Amino acid sequence: MGHVNDIQSAIATAAHAAEPNLVAIRRDLHAHPELAFEEIRTAGIVARELQRLGIECQTGVGRTGVVGTITGGRPGPTLAIRGDMDALPIEEQTGLPFASVHHGKMHACGHDVHSATLLGVGAILKRLAPNMAGTVKLLFQPAEEILGGAIAMIGDGALDGVDMALGFHNHPDIPVGTFGYVKGATYAACDRFRITVHGVSGHAAYPHTTIDPILAAAHLVCGLQSVVSREVSPLEPCVVTVGAIHAGTVHNIIPDSCELLGTVRTLSVPVRAQAEAAIRRFCAGTEATFRTRCELEWTPGVPPTLNADDILDNAVKAGRRQLGDVFHAGQPSMGAEDFAVIAARVPSFVLRVGSGAPGRADHLHNSGYQPDEACIALGAQALARAAVELLA
Repeated sequence: MGHVNDIQSAIATAAHAAEPNLVAIRRDLHAHPELAFEEIRTAGIVARELQRLGIECQTGVGRTGVVGTITGGRPGPTLAIRGDMDALPIEEQTGLPFASVHHGKMHACGHDVHSATLLGVGAILKRLAPNMAGTVKLLFQPAEEILGGAIAMIGDGALDGVDMALGFHNHPDIPVGTFGYVKGATYAACDRFRITVHGVSGHAAYPHTTIDPILAAAHLVCGLQSVVSREVSPLEPCVVTVGAIHAGTVHNIIPDSCELLGTVRTLSVPVRAQAEAAIRRFCAGTEATFRTRCELEWTPGVPPTLNADDILDNAVKAGRRQLGDVFHAGQPSMGAEDFAVIAARVPSFVLRVGSGAPGRADHLHNSGYQPDEACIALGAQALARAAVELLA
């Protein structure tokens, strides 16, 4: 690849040249958000841009995903870099000139930024390909928000022959121009539960003739919080959240059932199993205490997203050589990422790309979210440099 400074200059030059087009693509995608497994227009734009860049392209991977392949001039390993494409069912409130034209849909998690960033990585690496070792697969993934797109792409062979992988996510809590990383578990496992507490309905004036599922469910909700406070070590992160309760129709009828919907977030496999076992036990205890029947539906989600130390260390070192000392260690997040299923198969690292705009306090999944678009070209530089050095 020549002198280190030559690599830095080549990547920076390519990123700056591509930046106006990447921002334009991002704004187009932002104005036309598509939900999980509906990313047909988005995938079409991605595929056309890859073809314009001369990058081999495969569509329909994992239903609506796209894979671009860049082959280096020398033999070497294969690296996958993943960016997600789907939007959220949120009504946009930004007031931007390129705000969503689709009612109830918005890129409130920045996946439009991710798609543009990965296209930027492709533009840079395509220029460098003759002097690059190995192969890069660019994975434009659908359906991250429902934690189903990565496994769908894997099922269609997206990871076949892949030796290692990079992921990335914009972070508005990190100022634009800086980056974050976490050793070990960076994002949490995410499991869901539905508990239906069955009782016996009756008149509210005669509760002794009923078996009240709402009362039982209320105690169960409170009891579930002790899973975190009294069963899991305080040194082990764990979150149990009941996000919805559905029961009853009017004020004077005790209903037949009460439904609880919730999620469990953990950073380790043993704690994940411990939390599930405890919730099952609490359901059994509620049955015995309140004479109800608790029907538990447990839906396993993704595992914790684990960063491999060697991939992380080399990627961060490469990023610092490209952009300077702007990479900082951070804390794990209890948010979940379906990149976890990729990281469970090949050594991987997820880079946190600062997208926080000066003077703003944005957060993800918010109807007013506005990431700083400078993060696109900067993220592309960091990822491209990491790819070149990981493959060398």
